[in-house]
Amino acid sequence: MTLSAICLFLSAFSGARAAVGPVTNLEIVNKRIAPDGYPRSTVLAGGTFPGPLIKGNKINVEDKLTDRTMVTNTSIHWHGLFQKGTNWADGPAWVTQCPIIPGHSFLYDFEVPDQAGTFWYHSHLSTQYCDGLRGPLFMILVTQRSIFMSSSIQKGGTDGRTESTVITLSDWYHYPAPQAPTPAIFNSTLINGLGRYQNGPLSDFAPLTHARARFRLVSLSCDPDFVFSIDAHSMDIIEVDGVNHQKLTVDSIQIFAGQRYSFVLNANKPVANYWIRAQPNLGNLGFVNGTNSAILRYSGAPKTDPTTNSSISQPLVETDLHPLVPSKVPGHPRPGGADINLLFEIGLDGGNWVLNGTTFTIPDVPVLLQILSGKHKAQDLLPKGNVYELEPNKVVEVALRLLPGTPGGPVSPPVDVCAYRLIILPKASFPPARVRSAGNATYNWDNPVIRDVVSTGNSSDLTTFRFRTDNAGPLASREGLALVFAENVGAIKHENPPISWDNLCPIYYNDTKHY
Repeated sequence: MTLSAICLFLSAFSGARAAVGPVTNLEIVNKRIAPDGYPRSTVLAGGTFPGPLIKGNKINVEDKLTDRTMVTNTSIHWHGLFQKGTNWADGPAWVTQCPIIPGHSFLYDFEVPDQAGTFWYHSHLSTQYCDGLRGPLFMILVTQRSIFMSSSIQKGGTDGRTESTVITLSDWYHYPAPQAPTPAIFNSTLINGLGRYQNGPLSDFAPLTHARARFRLVSLSCDPDFVFSIDAHSMDIIEVDGVNHQKLTVDSIQIFAGQRYSFVLNANKPVANYWIRAQPNLGNLGFVNGTNSAILRYSGAPKTDPTTNSSISQPLVETDLHPLVPSKVPGHPRPGGADINLLFEIGLDGGNWVLNGTTFTIPDVPVLLQILSGKHKAQDLLPKGNVYELEPNKVVEVALRLLPGTPGGPVSPPVDVCAYRLIILPKASFPPARVRSAGNATYNWDNPVIRDVVSTGNSSDLTTFRFRTDNAGPLASREGLALVFAENVGAIKHENPPISWDNLCPIYYNDTKHY
């Protein structure tokens, strides 16, 4: 059975989203949609969920939001991109910019000279992206003569450039994020923006056809992680969080919020229908009536729900992942063998996440603006423990530990080492090398996985990673479990943001309706 004879079928009402770029206007709008059969108002990029696949680096974001049951200001973060020299275009509100308010726009204009692979974008203001503002991002390398994929499938495969090869996993909520109960439990799992919810309508299956070997799996999750699998099929992982890795054959992938994998599907089974499964770690578990599911349908198979069963025998083990190009860990090959060694203990205080006893406080003025002004140090305007200044060209080792009694295991928080929702660390010239993974007591100093989102594991784990401070900039995040690392403050001051960036804060503060 050839790959061209396969169709991917997804439950609900629509098919693949068109790609946009390299230069595009991205309208942020409110729209009433029902991706799992339940209608609700949402915040969407380009009017679709997920947002359109972006293949570019000049994106003019226009805020056209009007529904005040949700956040109407916005800012977009381009997750995984280094933004070297363009911190002002990175997107986290109150760290690198003031929000864009309704009726206004902002051009994110940045260069991506040395990255290719699978990334994603999302709102980086409060909980707005849980209302729908999230989508896949796909970068290619550009040379003077040609555009090519550095992360193309290793020898013998196809490059998978089409948007139909992207598979997004996301949690979906039937209520606006500002009205979320505690705890906030999602109502359905969407695969490429389509799904069913428990006791909801049994929607038809709509085909998404393709003839490519490579799939790009992206978690757009706000909260849960998923175990992704396709009944009776194995997958060859070849890319992890935008970094090419040695081929690793598995039959399931545990994927945390913000993580990405590229894999080649070994589609060599009899013509039939097979369940695609995305089992969440919380909420409504299982696959009754096609929940948490989609369909892989071979050409010629009847248009019916599959009858296949899940049988996982070769799950992904993160420590088995190794970069395609061997990358020795910087610093000395021993714990604490870096120039700067930091331990962060994660706990809960009255329902709020804390790092080393401190809850992150959103500043009144973006950290980048504070640095560029030269009037104050960021440390002077934020509570103690919210900002760490790092010298340039140093090797940094970060160790993370959950305090005893802090929820771990299936509900442990993921940690974003690029720019996401929990703890944001500095931007290195490549994503940090994770020398000790959760669930493993040994260190790998020679060829550990290189990625930008990790799991903290349990209180018995000491998740550890290293990076080199060779990319100036401040980064941080939201929701209490966050901090800012201000890397190479002297170099940051030489950045020259456009006048439109300078105007974001005056426009925001002059608008009496912002919140």
